[in-house]
Amino acid sequence: MVLEFEKPIADLELKLQEMKDLAKGRDVDLSADIQSLEEKIQILKKETFQNLTRWQRVQLSRHADRPYALDYIYEISNDFVELHGDRNVKDDKAMIGGLGDVDGRTVMFIGQQKGRNTKQRQERNFGMANPEGYRKALRLMKMAEKFGKPIVTLIDTPGAFPGLEAEERGQGEAIAKNLKEMFKLKVPVICIIIGEGASGGALGIAIGDKVYMLENTWYSVISPESCSSILWRSWDYKEQAAEALKLTASDMLENKLIDGIIPEPLGGAHKNLKDMSQTIKEKIIEALGELDKLKPEKRIDARIDKFCSMGVVNENK
Repeated sequence: MVLEFEKPIADLELKLQEMKDLAKGRDVDLSADIQSLEEKIQILKKETFQNLTRWQRVQLSRHADRPYALDYIYEISNDFVELHGDRNVKDDKAMIGGLGDVDGRTVMFIGQQKGRNTKQRQERNFGMANPEGYRKALRLMKMAEKFGKPIVTLIDTPGAFPGLEAEERGQGEAIAKNLKEMFKLKVPVICIIIGEGASGGALGIAIGDKVYMLENTWYSVISPESCSSILWRSWDYKEQAAEALKLTASDMLENKLIDGIIPEPLGGAHKNLKDMSQTIKEKIIEALGELDKLKPEKRIDARIDKFCSMGVVNENK
């Protein structure tokens, strides 16, 4: 999959491959030309990805090849054991969780999982969890708290599922309860937005001591398309909506809504899963090192203060 703004790069990469094939097939020395073209591609990549618009970052966060929660979990941890069910209704496949070993330490991983193909997307409900998904997440958080294990959540959802049955089973209540209970968890909680972070669907597992965003992700109360449809009665103004929403990682950091940005490989996280996973792993270990120094009561107070200070405006009269 090639996004619109990536086409000039893709065209040059195609020429580069043709040049390499020509040199190999005809035994011609084109090393100087190949090196020159490789340097040109690298420069173009840097210029392109350093100057992405907000809408282009939204597109990149949805890239079909972008790693999902389980991709990162299997790379970051050893001996991952997935846990299932909310012990009430069913096992929501859009919300995954389980225990994994990170450098000799057991961590509870929780995240939303999308699908690669049509069958998987239907099974995972496009990463949109039902109430039982949020209740499963809370059950796993409480289990982690009981056994003194830190929690890492990986957020990637276009929103909580808005279906009639989800509302009948208490979608709003399930998310609200997660918000309340996550503030009181006695173990360290690290939240990382790895793709889309939309509305309460994302926030339902995003109350943490440390909240990070990958470089090419977004976090907002509403998607650009939905915002455009409400304000302009059309999806045609999604780019303007993205600019107005200020939903990128740099916007969130500037507004003090997150604690840091995790850089991605040039071209996006999907270009090098191993490097991206290693960067995330290092950030998790670093954050846990900081949080372990605090007593549970101090962590809880700091967590509450952090979120209570968001959106506060002081007016000089």
